[in-house]
Amino acid sequence: MTPSRRRFLQIAASAPALTALGRVAGAETYPSRPVNLLVGYAPGGVNDIVARITGQMVSERLGQPFTIENRAGAGSNLATEAVVRANPDGYTLLEASTSNGWNATLYQNLKFNFARDIAPVASTVKTYNVMVVNPSFPAKTVPEFIAYAKAHPGKLNMGSAGPGSSPHLYGELFKAMTGVDMVTVHFRGDGPAVPELLAGRIEVMFGSVVTWAEQIKAGTVRGLAVTSATRVQLFPALPPIGEFVPGYEGTGWQGIGAPKNTPAEIIDKLNGAINAGLADPKYKSRLTDLGAEIFAGSPADFGKFIVDYTEKWAPIIRAAGIKPE
Repeated sequence: MTPSRRRFLQIAASAPALTALGRVAGAETYPSRPVNLLVGYAPGGVNDIVARITGQMVSERLGQPFTIENRAGAGSNLATEAVVRANPDGYTLLEASTSNGWNATLYQNLKFNFARDIAPVASTVKTYNVMVVNPSFPAKTVPEFIAYAKAHPGKLNMGSAGPGSSPHLYGELFKAMTGVDMVTVHFRGDGPAVPELLAGRIEVMFGSVVTWAEQIKAGTVRGLAVTSATRVQLFPALPPIGEFVPGYEGTGWQGIGAPKNTPAEIIDKLNGAINAGLADPKYKSRLTDLGAEIFAGSPADFGKFIVDYTEKWAPIIRAAGIKPE
């Protein structure tokens, strides 16, 4: 065997070990430069705010800036696809959210499979909505509302923040599980629905906490229940709908994802920093004030949750015939 061939075989044999050593070294020094966190929505909404809080708490622990890039469009699909196509080196991350689970059913021609092409890093929060009615509406509880709706089929208007929005889907789940017949009225967001409900032109909405919290506290609308599975800190007096409709739960979520094939060492490092931040009272209170509940766990836990969530909502979306705008 010639010396050159012997040297080639030695290098080839050592390549896997060198690659593994490179991954470990990369994880030990990660992050050595700023990290880009893509958000699929415009600045100012809950997704954006939670992303900025997450970026801040991870930056404090890992010593590099986590820069927020808002890449809105197509229900967060533009940002998701950009991360799917990014280098799997931990420097391009996704603020993953509820929409990613729903979009798998809503959109027929996605160029990616979210559960397959995005590696789960860490869950951060669960979000919930609140069932609100006009104060003059005769029902003061969820059972009274169901009874009234069944006595007046097709006569009540249910507000929606647009096809495929959380108020829409949580309302459709309520209709499916209670058998009530209501007319869905779509608006471009929660905000435009506020004067319509105050004026009594729509009777009910399963609206965003961010939009309706102050209205509830001021008494301009009546909160009947929250869509979460349990009572929440922000509205301790409001029962969950599930107390009256067994099995009902309408919750959203947020977390961090990375391109598939991102080294496990980097994912674990990010997960540890995020979970440490979520346990910090300073950040816990900021997130709770947004109407969010802390949702920490391992990458594997988050991955299983995403799959289960996607499977839960697929039949609801199909049965209601919901199509993205």
